[in-house]
Amino acid sequence: RVFSVPTGIDPHRHAGLDCAQSRSTLRLPAEAPLVGIVATLRSWKGHRYLVDALAKMRHTDAKLVIVGDGPQRESLTRQVAAAGLRDRVTFAGQQDDVAPWLASLDVFALPSYANEGVPQALLQAMFAGIPAVTTDAGAIAEIAHAGTTALVVPREDPDALAAAIDALLDDRALGRRLAGNARELVSGRYTQAAMLDRMEAVFRHAVTDPRGARRAGR
Repeated sequence: RVFSVPTGIDPHRHAGLDCAQSRSTLRLPAEAPLVGIVATLRSWKGHRYLVDALAKMRHTDAKLVIVGDGPQRESLTRQVAAAGLRDRVTFAGQQDDVAPWLASLDVFALPSYANEGVPQALLQAMFAGIPAVTTDAGAIAEIAHAGTTALVVPREDPDALAAAIDALLDDRALGRRLAGNARELVSGRYTQAAMLDRMEAVFRHAVTDPRGARRAGR
């Protein structure tokens, strides 16, 4: 008997941030479409597919913001340079507060292909009202409902990833609908308060379940 209780987000950290002000504070382009990812730079997060997707997008004015650091940093830097994308990619490095970075984005992308639970960054982006493109890796499907709370693309597919990001940049109404549904989902089930309620329910179940009580008394 296994109960899954994903880590909840702190909604106060992602409330009331203005996109234009965040971009100004972070010295990000004021007008360019911004696509971003917040994740440790590990292979299975799929950063390399996002870089490939950027090169394939119809929105050639779009820029990519990579927030995080990790063992793939050097490889990704070389990939960006080889693709001639240096002027379109910002490596922001590790950040103590990702909220303003998320608020600056037009699209959040998380093209993971393995080793995922329910990602904190995706929950945070959804609560912040940023339309998301992601995959079905791990438990992502618990929150990324295709066509309802996010656009979901096949894993390790930069062409599909590029098309989905372009679609959100083309259709802002679609992005608002997905972001609104996603925020409602996260607000109701994936905050820190909701996490604590679910943990308490698990503990109460363990105490009151006769089988659990018998084991506890041994």
